[in-house]
Amino acid sequence: MAVAFAASQSYSGSEHTQSRRNIISTRQVQPQKPPSVDLPALQNASRVLLDHFNQDAQIIPDLGEAITNSGQVSVSYSIFPDDIRVPYQKRRFVGIPDGLFQYYDSASVTSNMGIMPQIERVWITIDHKLFLWDYNDGHEISSFVDQPDVITHVALVKPKSGLFIDEISSLLVICTPVSVLLIGLSTSLRPGSISKEIKLYATDLAIPSDVEMTSVVGTADGRIFMCGSQDGNLYELHYQENESWFGKRIQLINHSVGGVQSLLPRFASSNSEDRIVSLVSDIERNCFYTLTFKNSISVYKPAAEKSIQHVQTISNIYKAAQDKAPGSPAITPQNFQVISLHPMKPSESRAGVQLIAITTNGVRLYFAPALSYGYSYGGGSSTSLQLVHVRLPPSNLIHPDEQNNSHRPSMATYGGPQVQPVATSRPYIVSSIEHSCYTEGLTVATQQGDTDGADYILCLAPDLTRMGSLGQVAPVAQSGQTQHFGSYNGTTSNSRPPLTEYATLLSIPGRTWAMATVPHSSSTTPAGAPSPSVINELSKQFGESTQQFMLLTNVGLTFLAKRRATDYLKAVLEELQSEGNVQSIIQLRDSFGRDQTCSMLLALASGNTYLDSTEGSNTISMINADIAAVAKQAFYDFGERPIWTERVTYGTSDNQGTALFSGRREGLAFYFARLVRPFWKAKVTTQGPAGQVLAISDVTLTIIQKNLFSLKDFLDKNPQLFHSSPSDPASSRTPVTEQEAWRVEQNSVNELLSLLTRTIEALSFILLLNDYRLGDLISQCDTGTQKLISSQTFEDLITTQNGMTISRALVNVVIDQQIGQQISVDTISEVLQNRCGSFCSTDDVMLYKAKENVRKAVETRSPTERQNWLSEALRLFIKGARILDFEKLREICGDFQQLNYAKGAVELPLVYAQVMDPDNVGLEYWHSGTPANDYRFDFAEKRLQSYDLIMDSLSAFDDKCNAAKESGEPSSLDTPEAVRTHAYELAFLSKDEMFHSTLYDWLISRGLADDLLEMRPPYLEAHLRRDPPTVQKYQLLWQFYVKNGQPLRAAEVLAALAESTQFDLDLDARVEYLTLAVANAKSHPVSAGGRHETAIAFLTDLEEKLDVARVQLEVYNHLAPHIDDAPEVGARINLLTKRLFTMTELYQDYAIPFDLPVIKLLCLHVSEHRDDTIVRPIWNQIFEEVFQEASDPSTQADLLMGRIVPLGQRFYPSESAFPLRHIATLVVRFKLNNRNSVPTGWASRLLIQSGVPYTEIWDIFHEMYESQIPPFNDQANVQAISSEIAILFSDWLQEAMRPQSSIGRGEFPVGRIDTAIDQYVAELEASRTETRTTFENVKRQLHRYW
Repeated sequence: MAVAFAASQSYSGSEHTQSRRNIISTRQVQPQKPPSVDLPALQNASRVLLDHFNQDAQIIPDLGEAITNSGQVSVSYSIFPDDIRVPYQKRRFVGIPDGLFQYYDSASVTSNMGIMPQIERVWITIDHKLFLWDYNDGHEISSFVDQPDVITHVALVKPKSGLFIDEISSLLVICTPVSVLLIGLSTSLRPGSISKEIKLYATDLAIPSDVEMTSVVGTADGRIFMCGSQDGNLYELHYQENESWFGKRIQLINHSVGGVQSLLPRFASSNSEDRIVSLVSDIERNCFYTLTFKNSISVYKPAAEKSIQHVQTISNIYKAAQDKAPGSPAITPQNFQVISLHPMKPSESRAGVQLIAITTNGVRLYFAPALSYGYSYGGGSSTSLQLVHVRLPPSNLIHPDEQNNSHRPSMATYGGPQVQPVATSRPYIVSSIEHSCYTEGLTVATQQGDTDGADYILCLAPDLTRMGSLGQVAPVAQSGQTQHFGSYNGTTSNSRPPLTEYATLLSIPGRTWAMATVPHSSSTTPAGAPSPSVINELSKQFGESTQQFMLLTNVGLTFLAKRRATDYLKAVLEELQSEGNVQSIIQLRDSFGRDQTCSMLLALASGNTYLDSTEGSNTISMINADIAAVAKQAFYDFGERPIWTERVTYGTSDNQGTALFSGRREGLAFYFARLVRPFWKAKVTTQGPAGQVLAISDVTLTIIQKNLFSLKDFLDKNPQLFHSSPSDPASSRTPVTEQEAWRVEQNSVNELLSLLTRTIEALSFILLLNDYRLGDLISQCDTGTQKLISSQTFEDLITTQNGMTISRALVNVVIDQQIGQQISVDTISEVLQNRCGSFCSTDDVMLYKAKENVRKAVETRSPTERQNWLSEALRLFIKGARILDFEKLREICGDFQQLNYAKGAVELPLVYAQVMDPDNVGLEYWHSGTPANDYRFDFAEKRLQSYDLIMDSLSAFDDKCNAAKESGEPSSLDTPEAVRTHAYELAFLSKDEMFHSTLYDWLISRGLADDLLEMRPPYLEAHLRRDPPTVQKYQLLWQFYVKNGQPLRAAEVLAALAESTQFDLDLDARVEYLTLAVANAKSHPVSAGGRHETAIAFLTDLEEKLDVARVQLEVYNHLAPHIDDAPEVGARINLLTKRLFTMTELYQDYAIPFDLPVIKLLCLHVSEHRDDTIVRPIWNQIFEEVFQEASDPSTQADLLMGRIVPLGQRFYPSESAFPLRHIATLVVRFKLNNRNSVPTGWASRLLIQSGVPYTEIWDIFHEMYESQIPPFNDQANVQAISSEIAILFSDWLQEAMRPQSSIGRGEFPVGRIDTAIDQYVAELEASRTETRTTFENVKRQLHRYW
């Protein structure tokens, strides 16, 4: 096995190179520019961290749970003979300074000593002298000798607030056999050192006492309690600022016998059967405990001033312990003596275990509130404590002398049975413990050794490999001894393993006087993240220094450090490297599980500030390079490979699978999660006295960042660690599933690495801002951003869009601050880019430099320099436009306006519009007519906002130009007129059609439509044709076509406008548009575009529509006076103004219902519809209406003249509307019927005035004359017609002879008339002399002139 492991160390680089080629990362960083922040990837990685937070909170039970799992009694220990797994290690010994021994000036001195870790001092008394020894420095000693009595006890307590000067942070309580006094104490760090400097202050607070006090404890609010060593009573040392009627400035109150007795002098010691021997304060629960000589424990709570509340007393503890562990040799009346009490922090036990009592022979008794165990103890209070668990001491401890042999277990094959070590020849059982110390699951106790001048230390610590669920493959086979007690250990409340501890004995020189824990800052977990149990050192060992204990003996101070899992691993690696022993590391891997081992190996290989187990430092600790190489190789080999598991869904062909990640990925995730847990879910800021301040100390963040950077540096140098290993020929998995597993793992690792880089940069960013006074920067942000910052966690800052928003806002504030102070932004930009590139990208830097260039442009007086600065600023703004927010863009455009920089004011918003809509989604939305409820709306809206800025600039340039004209400024290149002209030129040069459309609308709204038509820019036609159509667009469009030499298209637009129903146009306007359409259609040249036939057809159609429209207008004008007659009538008439009607609609819906004969004739005339059955009744109606209007024939004749003549003039020769023969017949009949009232010639003259030619009238009258059809079969009527013909000839001749007559002389039918007159005269009755004379005059004139 060792050979195999060694061989695997020299893996081939070429194989890994090939593997790297086969693995394709889904998110590869492009080297050309800083990668854009991939938020989904960061969020995926963050979920991995949260998952490992949860695992850390679950893999190790807390102490309360472990105790509960163990039942009522437990005695499970892991005892190892080798020093690799010994749980504690003596790290340092500091001897008592020689200078102190000079004070031992006689053999009969009284000396006491103890430890005050809060101020890093050991106190030593020699008779009346008190010395405070700085054990960190080793030689520094402070002394207090200003009182004469022998000092028996010294304690350090917290002072009451407000009674002393601010510098005093602690009080020394000095007890002598006859008095108690208080000394003030302050601490401060020595310059250039980590050790503390102390100062003592006299307080004038002292009180005589006839009882010697001991076991002094303080409370959080400054009260002081103690017990009398002679009487065993409970005392309180009460002190106040001033004396009063009701109390002295300092007094001792005996709470055991009541306040009154405490004021009386004592002449005898107490005769109480039991007495208090020690007090212990429980600061977190605001109570304290007392222990009596007879093993009773009492609980007290401070109440009102000078009073306390006795909560309970637990007695018969021996009986309770014996009931839980009957028959145990460790619990007998002779050896059962409780020697110390230790409160457990609330965070140590969710089950509420509160107090541990330790006996002289190492039995530990655990007390918890009774209520949580189903019944109450003693007084029945819900907070009453009762004994819930007995932990028996180990009975087979290896003697320290044998432990030092450091022998190893014999070699065994991997997976085979473990060989038990040789039984120890001197099993050791503790029996006389004198001192003990406890913190966070760790117990250390001392008793006198069996050799002179040495004490033995019992060291106990939880064995996480036996208690935790660490993913061990098989039950852990230990090479040490395991001890159980009877059948009790197996009676557990659930399947989780019971409390098991490492146990060992160590030897130290001298006799122990005191023990204490070294002050230790534990890593904390923010409220939002699950917290691991206090004893889970796997989760804490890389975020805090190891726990240490101090043991003070008469020869010096021994520092005892808890050895963590990492320390075991480091020792194993050293053994492997030096001796080639692979068994130990395999055993450790099997004990801690693959993933936890990989996590620790990665930490060791990459380095960590807490690798040195004694102190956490600000520098990375690295193990030996050879050991680190072994750790790296072990990380790779133990990590194994990812596995693909498929779930077959029965009944379908779909197989879904998941990847089980390798130990390498899990180790990385665990280590990463543990490093960032102290801040990941913490708010970035908290509210301080003067605004927001950093919520996590910068020291903590700096240390974590160093560890993260060390990890990243290691992974960057060793990319092969996460690539696939050579394929295993024995594998049953198909290559496809194996590749899928590797692909998923590679993706996950890449995401974690991205998050690692981003997190390091985030911490740099926050620390940098903190240097610039973070609170002040936040206060300069807008209110919304301030609220956002106050609610953001570090996780949010690193992985969300809100985090990017606030980081950019804060960077902008910093840069603005620099620019405001006229400091170049290059330095800060370079720092930001180098330290936190993803928080200050190249684009960010470009923007900052651009802003600086604008500032320089403002300051310079040279026009050339100004243009250069502005050009450079514009270039940089354009390059960084994608990260500009809109308000910042508005501000920049305002600067450009002020500086008369037209190019920037126009071009930058155009670029910004394109950048905000990179895929032209908003443009597509605009082209598709801006449908409602469309996701693309936002993109289009961003474009429009940008365009509005350009319009604003153009408007500003217009205003400046107008103002300059009014003031009469001379023209030059930089005049407002030139700037404005340039701005418009740039705007019209744009290729953005959506912008052009917006620009045209803006210009039209400002009354500049005519100017726009004169320019005819490229997108104007498309803009005017765009939906939604408007009257204004149509009007401009037809004018555009006219100016563009396209009259036919203008006619089409006008026709569409006239016929549209979506616009509220009046009828006159529609007729006007049709008239213009006809005029433009007629202007279309014959050869234009080969559309001649189409144009003629279109013109014909337009003319017809125009005719109908005019009819409609006439109908409307005719009916308009009746619009208020009735609602339905008015509604129908109003319809005529809403749209254009067809002729049929006009005839059917208006002419007929409203009985309008003239309109009917007009409809027939325009439509050229010839139907005698329709037209004759209309004319009959016209005559009937006249006859109804008047009864007098001559009046009727005048009315008929007034009706028929206009219609004839309008409609003749249209037979559709003016059927001549029918009308002539009606006229002649009227004449015949009224021959005596109507003058001769009336009929012929009526027709002539109606526009009928003379020859037409003569033809019709002659037909009547010859027809013999009634009424012309009557000779009187024939003679009347002859008279009408005579008048007709006379009028005709006069017209032909009239100068400038419309009848040419050649057109006059002289011969025909001459012949006809002969006929008419021959057939004329003799009585018609007037007619004869008329005929003869005509004939005479014919012969005279022709």
